[in-house]
Amino acid sequence: MSDDKSNSLVTKPALAELVIENPWQSLKTHTDARIALGRAGSSLPTKAHLAFQLAHAQARDAVLMPLGYQQLAEELTRFELGVKHLSSQACDRATYLQRPDLGRLLDEPSKQTLANDLASYDIVLVLTEGLSSAAIRENASSMLAALLPKVVGLGLSIAPLIIVEQGRVAVGDDVAHALGAKMVAILVGERPGLSSPDSLGIYFTYQAYPGIEEAKRNCLSNIRSAGMSVDDAAFRLAYLIEQANQLGYSGVELKDKTKSSNAKVGQNFLLP
Repeated sequence: MSDDKSNSLVTKPALAELVIENPWQSLKTHTDARIALGRAGSSLPTKAHLAFQLAHAQARDAVLMPLGYQQLAEELTRFELGVKHLSSQACDRATYLQRPDLGRLLDEPSKQTLANDLASYDIVLVLTEGLSSAAIRENASSMLAALLPKVVGLGLSIAPLIIVEQGRVAVGDDVAHALGAKMVAILVGERPGLSSPDSLGIYFTYQAYPGIEEAKRNCLSNIRSAGMSVDDAAFRLAYLIEQANQLGYSGVELKDKTKSSNAKVGQNFLLP
């Protein structure tokens, strides 16, 4: 009997031996994409499967978790520009997800709030959770801290900071048009991927108006700790703002000729 027990212990495979490693494993150091996961039989290894479930849950949370608007507004008061809290025509999260068109427009009380502001501004900065409240919570304040001194250095007048509940990119056009602002940059939570639930996007438009063509915008994407840094994004956006103010347009005709925050303006970041 003792011999049988001994044999069973010897022949029982170790857990590590059940997982067949992928020969491309070394490539994982270059990307967050799910490659070279290996296999256990005909399935994923348990570790890879659990990691996928966690990433999926984080992406869902980014879309569905509400943004703390009051906390955000209090945090933004440190920039001493004033803060206006507005809403899109999407009255709740379910409506926002089902009716993208409503998220692109301000509701009537918000339009009236802006109509009461008789000042004229060179630029207005808008914040909205978009499809990731995590992106705004984790990146928006530090992004503004890096950007605002550069905008002030350009000698431009800045409108009060605008928070829009349940907004999409085009709601910034409505804000700029209502305020009569020459330029608008909207900080918006991007659609989360399974490796980037906290990615912030910025869309910049010169002379925006409701219904403006998407080709008239410039976009900076993947702003987060594991992507484009806030310092680099602020450097690039300040360059676009300066050029648009001088040239009178934004969008596909306005090229980002910066390389990085450590490089001289005028160098093409696509070239070595």
